[in-house]
Amino acid sequence: MSKFFRFKEFGTSYRREFIAGLTTFLAMAYILFVNPSTLALDGVEQLPEGVTRIDKGAVFTSTAIAAAVGTLIMGVFAKYPIALAPGMGLNAFFAYTVVLGFGIPWETALAGVLASGLIFIVLTVTGLRTLIIDAIPPNLKLAVGAGIGLYIAFIGFQNSGIVQNSDATLVQLGDLTAGPTMLAIFGIIVSVILMAMGLKGGIFYGMVLTSIAGMVTGLIAPPSGMGDVIGSVPSVAPTFGAAFTHFGDIFTIEMLVVILTFLFVDFFDTAGTLVAVATQAGFMKENKLPRANRALFSDSAATVVGAVVGTSTTTSYIESTAGVGAGGRTGFTSVVTAGFFILALFFSPLLSVVTAEVTAPALIIVGVLMASTLKNIDWDQFEIAVPAFFTIAAMPMTYSIATGIAMGFIFYPITMILKGRSKEIHPIMYFLFVIFVLYFIFLA
Repeated sequence: MSKFFRFKEFGTSYRREFIAGLTTFLAMAYILFVNPSTLALDGVEQLPEGVTRIDKGAVFTSTAIAAAVGTLIMGVFAKYPIALAPGMGLNAFFAYTVVLGFGIPWETALAGVLASGLIFIVLTVTGLRTLIIDAIPPNLKLAVGAGIGLYIAFIGFQNSGIVQNSDATLVQLGDLTAGPTMLAIFGIIVSVILMAMGLKGGIFYGMVLTSIAGMVTGLIAPPSGMGDVIGSVPSVAPTFGAAFTHFGDIFTIEMLVVILTFLFVDFFDTAGTLVAVATQAGFMKENKLPRANRALFSDSAATVVGAVVGTSTTTSYIESTAGVGAGGRTGFTSVVTAGFFILALFFSPLLSVVTAEVTAPALIIVGVLMASTLKNIDWDQFEIAVPAFFTIAAMPMTYSIATGIAMGFIFYPITMILKGRSKEIHPIMYFLFVIFVLYFIFLA
């Protein structure tokens, strides 16, 4: 095993790799509870006509399986200390834009995730993936990430009750004296303190402490025994294979935009994470990542597996840097992390104490982290600032990641042409311009 993962070459050991794998798991374990809560639309009482709520237990199991399988493939096949799981932002897009906003059944949405994963595999194998990523301007990539951060944070503020509906101003400050809202505020404060102290897994520990506070104050029903903590693995039968049975429903303009959005966001998440982790670990050689195609294939294969069992797009996690910081240098780190995700399958009863108020702080903190890319956008160039701003602002304001991407990608060629910089626009951007114009025409 040590020879397969080249421990001697990287100067590591089983103990160091184990600690690194555990560290990575703790840093991203929050997704096991946030993802089911998000996809099941916790806190949303009214669903669109003809749309049912996805089974929360099945999503918990699907999340753990997708994370375990994807991380294991990354560790054994690509041999990188990078963990994967259903991505934040993409799960919110799946639930709040596709299902809640468009009124598309979750089964069809899963089919869209499956399609994006299959396309991702083809693009990776053929090398077209790099061409498409290079065609999209860096500033728009940064804007997409920041916009998703604001969108996720907005959902967190809503779920916590800090922000609520207003007929006069659309949104307003909620009742901060309400018990659930006060619990969420406590969770935000605790999570901020833990993150500011640099604690690995601060988001996860913040959720644990918030759940405990909720049980102590009577806002959350506590487990009555070990059976409410450790239990049997929830069945994936309610979601397994739904992506196949509804695959024929994806051939519409609306679903085309949905699939493109899944692709774009996964592109950016994966590329950014791979570069960040590889740079920190010292893997980059002449500004290139060795075995890049293997890492990308691992990511796309995990998305396909996740869609089949019943969860949104699976992607590489930036929290992997926590494990690298703890000394992880080989794929064995990922193998350890995958093992903990498998072990976590038996803790599904804890979903009952992880309420919307408990997950809201996690959404807000992740939003803060994602919004950090704002600083790298070239705001001094108006032709860049306009599409970037529309991309960022439209996501939370229209409650749609797809709409934000569409507006930014439409304004970009317009402002660039008017500025006399048409030669800098890649032909693919003109194609996307047409697609997104048709998208708005279809919505109208």
